[in-house]
Amino acid sequence: MFRFPGQVAITLIIACVSAGTVCAQAYPSKTVRIVVPFAAGGGTDVIARYLAAGLTESLKNQVIVDNRAGANAIVGTELVARAPADGYTLLFVSSPHSVNPSMYAKLPYDTLRDFAPVSLIALSPYFLVVHPSLPARNVKELIALARSKPGALYMGITNGSINHLGGAYLASMANVKVTLIAYKSTAVTITDAMTGQIHMFLQNFQSSLPHVKSGRLRALAVTTAERSSVLPELPTVAESGVPGYEYSTWYGLLAPARTPRAITDNLNQTTVAVLNAPDYRERLLVQGLDPVPSSAAHFSSYLRSETAKWTKVVRAAKIPLQ
Repeated sequence: MFRFPGQVAITLIIACVSAGTVCAQAYPSKTVRIVVPFAAGGGTDVIARYLAAGLTESLKNQVIVDNRAGANAIVGTELVARAPADGYTLLFVSSPHSVNPSMYAKLPYDTLRDFAPVSLIALSPYFLVVHPSLPARNVKELIALARSKPGALYMGITNGSINHLGGAYLASMANVKVTLIAYKSTAVTITDAMTGQIHMFLQNFQSSLPHVKSGRLRALAVTTAERSSVLPELPTVAESGVPGYEYSTWYGLLAPARTPRAITDNLNQTTVAVLNAPDYRERLLVQGLDPVPSSAAHFSSYLRSETAKWTKVVRAAKIPLQ
């Protein structure tokens, strides 16, 4: 039967919409890959594998982790930016994703435009830790001490890392001058802190908590905006004398830009359900992490805020571009 061009167009549109609905309903129909842009065995990899196991169970389909380490997460991130936007290649990111734009002169992707947010996963609070001999029992006393002896207090950092920026950010907001001592590894930083070679540093719960509990280090505050459920008695830096200060390692899940909304919505709902499951929450809490299931819109806003914040910090600290 003859059909007018307009009828043909309408028929095609209906067919495409129907096909899209079927595709969305059928997702996933094959293995989903979560690219982790860091080496296997690290903190980001462990959390991603927890999530992959939860998604595998919820989606009734295999979700695997693919480690693509290199260039401070740039290698794996570029791979996902260029992957088909079909929901079968995802990216598990952490704080460097929002720091790299201000640390590198040129990136092979745009950290905001080339990805579709799915959900935040967790926050890793940091301790502001000092050697027990330091005559400062809280953040206000530490600031007063630093102001009385400009540059005399040593803060351990890993050069160019998120804790380097966190330290510079703290000194700037507290209006104090401290001497940043660069280390190549967290283990050496902690050793020098416990022996009194440096006076303070910022470090995550996993690395610091055993030494704080043993009394070899003293935790003054937690760096997140709110107190951590892991150690709720510890005040935040913001409430202890540096209003507005917030710093943590965060983890989140992204898809390539232009991934169909039906698929990212499916992934968001499933991810949030996994994060709210008691056994998964307990796994994260044991690691010193606070689960933070979120909407895609919230994660998008958070990414923009974090990127803008660290751009200002890098410029103020005059950290050279790589």
